[in-house]
Amino acid sequence: MSTLNAKDSKNIADIVISKNGRDAGKRFIVIGTDNEYSLIADGKGRRLEAPKRKKNKHLEFEDKANSHIAERLTEGEKITNNEIRRFLASYATECRNGYAAEHSSEGGIADAKR
Repeated sequence: MSTLNAKDSKNIADIVISKNGRDAGKRFIVIGTDNEYSLIADGKGRRLEAPKRKKNKHLEFEDKANSHIAERLTEGEKITNNEIRRFLASYATECRNGYAAEHSSEGGIADAKR
């Protein structure tokens, strides 16, 4: 039996990035979890009807979803693939905008793209 570290466990509605496999580098939301595995979906390639079962050690925690999607997931309510796609797209936009704002200096946004 393997022991589970607190840092390795993923919770429902966490935003994660896949570290290994053909989906490496892609952003997902956790829709289910057990000790060693998480069920992840992005609403497009991995839909709610057929989520990817992935080991927690192959997922990198990025953020906790703070939205109505997170509330509905944790309460067990139904959500749609479209809602997940929209949420992940808006989250990615926020991340890009935050990065550009942090790294814009005298050179402007051109420096942030490097």
